[in-house]
Amino acid sequence: MLVECVPNFSEGRKPETIRRIERAIESMHGARVLDRHIDPDHNRSVITFVAPIEQVIEAALRAVASATELIDLRTHAGEHPRIGATDVLPFVPVRGVTMDECVALAHEAGRRIWQELSIPVYFYERAALRPDRIRLEKVRGKGFEHLRTEIETNPDRAPDVGEKRTHLTAGAIAVGARPFLIAFNVNLRTNDIAVARSIARSIRESGGGLPFVKALGFELRTRGFVQVSMNLTDYEQTTIARAFDVVETEANLRGVEVAGAEIVGLLPRAALDRGAAYFPRLENFREAVVIENFSEALQNRER
Repeated sequence: MLVECVPNFSEGRKPETIRRIERAIESMHGARVLDRHIDPDHNRSVITFVAPIEQVIEAALRAVASATELIDLRTHAGEHPRIGATDVLPFVPVRGVTMDECVALAHEAGRRIWQELSIPVYFYERAALRPDRIRLEKVRGKGFEHLRTEIETNPDRAPDVGEKRTHLTAGAIAVGARPFLIAFNVNLRTNDIAVARSIARSIRESGGGLPFVKALGFELRTRGFVQVSMNLTDYEQTTIARAFDVVETEANLRGVEVAGAEIVGLLPRAALDRGAAYFPRLENFREAVVIENFSEALQNRER
């Protein structure tokens, strides 16, 4: 019974901080870090780990506690919106675990995060307690700086667990349960952020674009590019190949070339099968990004 957890941390410029968080995760017996994506422009890191259902909450709590000790949002700046030092904490069923069980894990983790770390908690996706909090972007709102005031004054921004105040340095946290999500970025050979934002608006589902696609435009100052950053929430309905094609078409219409693309975290083998021809164009593709490869290796090791 294996669960994937994909915490996102508001730190992408201090690799030692991320290494310390990873060590905290793996200090829990049975937890294994499978992947990390560190982005200095976003000033954000995504760690993917798996653990048995009995150990995954404790491993997640150790990660959040470590991030709370090491990251101060008051001095944090980056391209990616965020509300917390540990910004999001989703639980994903991998093997022998149901979505309902992941919802229960999210709720228990949220309760303990408040009790042990005094960080207010919002539940999102399948763990949401309110329909207006299913979508992560609705939970995040305008980010930490606005939430510090809104959480105290706006009843609609009250947390699901905890008091109406943010943690002084760690902010708040969104804890959820969800199916596999593919984080997929396409980099454009221009430094004009308006191009990336225009493409993101045109392709995201909320703007009438591709179904099951969320998209934002970011500037990558260290690389001299801009980026269309996407979450594919149902890779069977909108494949990586389809998303790439549409972004490339939109970029070409604006006289811009695609510089490359990247996967953040892991992806299911079925998503690989649906877009295999495109993976040579990915900057970071390798067979190791397939979640089932890890799951099978762990299962064999357990025997």
